Amino acid sequence: MFAHLFIRETIGLGGKRESVPDGPLTLAGERDISRVTITLGRLGATDIFDNNAYAQDPHSQFMNWAMITNLSWDFPADGVGYTTGIVAELYQPRWAVRYGFFQVPIVQNSFTADDQILLIPPSGGDGPIFRAWGMVTEFERRYANVHSGTIRVLSFVNRANSIGYREATPLLKADGPEADLSSAFAYRRKYGFGLNWDQKITDDVGIFSRLGWNNGQVQGWMYDDSNWTASFGTSVKGTSWRRTADAFGLAYVVSGASRANQEFLEAGGADILDGDGALTYGSEKVMEAYYNFAIWKGVHLTPDYEFVDNPAFNRDRGPVSVFGFRLHWQY
Repeated sequence: MFAHLFIRETIGLGGKRESVPDGPLTLAGERDISRVTITLGRLGATDIFDNNAYAQDPHSQFMNWAMITNLSWDFPADGVGYTTGIVAELYQPRWAVRYGFFQVPIVQNSFTADDQILLIPPSGGDGPIFRAWGMVTEFERRYANVHSGTIRVLSFVNRANSIGYREATPLLKADGPEADLSSAFAYRRKYGFGLNWDQKITDDVGIFSRLGWNNGQVQGWMYDDSNWTASFGTSVKGTSWRRTADAFGLAYVVSGASRANQEFLEAGGADILDGDGALTYGSEKVMEAYYNFAIWKGVHLTPDYEFVDNPAFNRDRGPVSVFGFRLHWQY
């Protein structure tokens, strides 16, 4: 499959200009700070929405999903995080507002229509464009009193031919995990909200947080099964110990399921990531720490440790320790 193939048009509105660095999704140059930007094609919704200075990029920052994206936002995507959509953005010197409309897969956590180009044999596809979709709106406020920071408020609505927990749970209680749930499917909406904050404390220290909630009545469709989440963390550059290219990160996140979701899982239901036939409910808690060590110019090695308590919202599972290493070579 392929990840990105899009057209982007930037319309300058005049006034001050800013430099644009060369990057995976940008071309080096200059642009008006006040501008309208329209992006159309295959992309990741998280390329544009729910960004955070200290918890965004798994190439160099935290690795856990819970740290780099709001878990309560079931963002439109295929099974690996990309889909087709259009995004319109209005930027001003201190704020920005953006809106996106995206295709969603016809089958839960599966391939979209644009995946079929390279997929043999074909599998999955998009839902009907006017009946299955994902929409998201975000307002971003940037400020710089003593040190700079950003607050982002996100809202979303998804629609897909999906299971409603309240409709499926009685069927599972009557017939067990092998129950026929076809009658529980219908075109349903999942909606929710998110708050995203990053704050520079000094030139070398920053903190961040995310809060999220969704209505918790419809199964996860594309990303995650959580219905609420809260995270807090910090990122520290290595300047004080004479390692200016190094960085240390530490974060904690807690997430949970709605009562309707709990009853669905207790009855033997299964979602994208959760469900093994029984449930002793407890909110999932994750702590992650990493140290990004600069070995050579453009080469970084990152040891990473995660501690997961009550994985998949189940007190009968875990706790789990996860050890990882990341080698990143950029040239």
